[in-house]
Amino acid sequence: MATSFGKRQKEKNRIEKRQEKQARRVQRKEERANKPRLDGEEDPDIAGIVPGPQPLPYDLLEEEQVKQEEPK
Repeated sequence: MATSFGKRQKEKNRIEKRQEKQARRVQRKEERANKPRLDGEEDPDIAGIVPGPQPLPYDLLEEEQVKQEEPK
């Protein structure tokens, strides 16, 4: 009978931990939403990204120039 009690305790602990984790997630989400962003502050994940076609990497530029210079 000790195992049944142990299982119940484990499950109860799991549920409590899950609830605490969810509460922390909600709290972090609210903190981020309420945190004022400074003017001109840019999202670091997308800083410097320009919409539209991106320039070719240096290596590919050289290959493209060589292909264009070759006579057909």
